[in-house]
Amino acid sequence: MSKIVQLKAASRARAGKGASRAVRREGLVPGVVYGDKKAPQLVSLKYGEVLPHVQTGRFMSTLVDLEVDGQTVRAIARDVQFEPVRDFLVHVDFLRLGKDARIAVDVPVHVIGQETCPGLKAGGALNIVSHEVALYCSADFIPDEITIDVSGLHIHQSIHLSQIKLPENVKPVSKDDVTIVTVAAKGKEEEVPVEAAIAEVPATAQKAPVAAPGAAAPAAGKDAKAAAAPAKGAAPAAAAPAPKKK
Repeated sequence: MSKIVQLKAASRARAGKGASRAVRREGLVPGVVYGDKKAPQLVSLKYGEVLPHVQTGRFMSTLVDLEVDGQTVRAIARDVQFEPVRDFLVHVDFLRLGKDARIAVDVPVHVIGQETCPGLKAGGALNIVSHEVALYCSADFIPDEITIDVSGLHIHQSIHLSQIKLPENVKPVSKDDVTIVTVAAKGKEEEVPVEAAIAEVPATAQKAPVAAPGAAAPAAGKDAKAAAAPAKGAAPAAAAPAPKKK
């Protein structure tokens, strides 16, 4: 069973963006507690007390005893929101849990047996397809993790959800037999012969010879015609002298 986290919160009367920003300016995190056929309750929590639990990566599957104004409420986090630019915690939603409640949670996968896995010894690569498994279980018994043993896997073999032995009264949410882990063969790198590596430089990649210093580059196309034509308004060029008559 997962450990239960103890958190303290204070109720708040105002809702909306302006009220939430005012709460954050005081170093608090706005939140809401809903569910169990009761009215939602607006709360605020200390930022420094909530953030370490969020950073564990298992906050969404951890039970919380939330003390609000002296009354303790059993709950579980259902949504955690971060500011997209500065990446700080801005809001937390809690689901209130009643007696004998059953919920769906994402339980992390823990892989063991890599040291003795024949597929890995033969040069295969371990591919963890699903890092979490969605399970439907009692709120009072949420598995800490699901252990997957790969010590018997060969290359091209895998373990599916139907092959996992789940705790009592714990069922998968998905009806599909999803793949959890697989051992795949590593692709061989193609060796390029030395002769093929030495290729001729294409004509487009060859450099033109460097012109001598002071030499002008010849104009081409329309630019050449424009260069040959006299400038507008300029005097016409003098004609060559006629030959003298004998």
